[in-house]
Amino acid sequence: MKLTKLLASTVLTASVALGATAAFADGHSKAVTVMSWGGAYTKSQVEAYHKPFTEKTGIKINSVDSDNPAKPIKAQVEAGNVTVDVADVEYSDAVRLCDEGLLEPIDASALPDGADGSKATDDFIPGALTDCAVANIVWSTVYAYDSSKISGDKPTTMADFFDTKKFPGKRGLRKSAKANLEMALMADGVPAAEVYEVLATEAGVERALAKLDTIKADVVWWEAGAQPPQLLADGEVAMTTAYNGRIFNAAVTENKPFEIVWDGQILDFDLFVIPKGAPNKEGAMDFIKFATSTEALAEQAKWISYGPARKSSGPLVGLFNDGKTEMGPQMPTAAANMGNALVNSFEFWADRDAELSERFNAWLNS
Repeated sequence: MKLTKLLASTVLTASVALGATAAFADGHSKAVTVMSWGGAYTKSQVEAYHKPFTEKTGIKINSVDSDNPAKPIKAQVEAGNVTVDVADVEYSDAVRLCDEGLLEPIDASALPDGADGSKATDDFIPGALTDCAVANIVWSTVYAYDSSKISGDKPTTMADFFDTKKFPGKRGLRKSAKANLEMALMADGVPAAEVYEVLATEAGVERALAKLDTIKADVVWWEAGAQPPQLLADGEVAMTTAYNGRIFNAAVTENKPFEIVWDGQILDFDLFVIPKGAPNKEGAMDFIKFATSTEALAEQAKWISYGPARKSSGPLVGLFNDGKTEMGPQMPTAAANMGNALVNSFEFWADRDAELSERFNAWLNS
């Protein structure tokens, strides 16, 4: 069964109640430094992981933000000056950093069993465990718009994002090859199931860049996850790509009139890794065991609309922390949101990231 189907069937909802089943080694009183992406996402981790972990163990968590934790991790390890114990990274970065020998191996058999008694290796959804990383969430890159500023027909497809005649205004895009190339191809009529087959060819890359050319003059580029909701709120863009949880947070907790378009969404994992030479490797592993337990992963969904990476967490997902918003339909993996979803090809980007980023940057500067 392909990952897309497994994601749809096993993670239709996501989130949890507090607690942890991990066993902890004695004497790890040294603080653990955790690097993540900031904003609403880090807040969800602080509430679901950091605070309960400190309460249970007495170990302090130092939280550090980065626009992309993989970059400083690589720099620190190569410089022999590692200050981070745990980092939250995207899947292709986890694979690449592991292959380059920049991460500590993680023994999946040491992770706690699921709340339903299943072994961790069976409980995590397919693809969520690698030699050096443990997934915590399933998230997606989507696009969104301010419903108060678009009258008449509303955008419903990825093609609409690229149609500045039908839907005038600026477009926000992450300053990165990843996701932009895939979305451009889907907007140009390539079915989600064929995107990576097309993108693996020179003609496919040219086709994606040509589609991006059609909106290049209207693009406002963003680099940090907190920027897209702000761009929408400030009226700087009519639509923007974004991480689904950031838009959910702005809409539900800040009452912004933002709407997500799920068509063409790109599903991805975020995973915890331990940099090679981490100053508190044992404490880092204790933290990962706690944070990726059934209950902790489900608890995070009370704070943001990302799906937990364990199957056993799904039944524990309920309401948002406002006590009224059902989180199931807000998840990228909800059945209604999976109609034309693309699962990020981690292997493709691990192999082609440097090459395509160079091509994208050359296009950007042309």
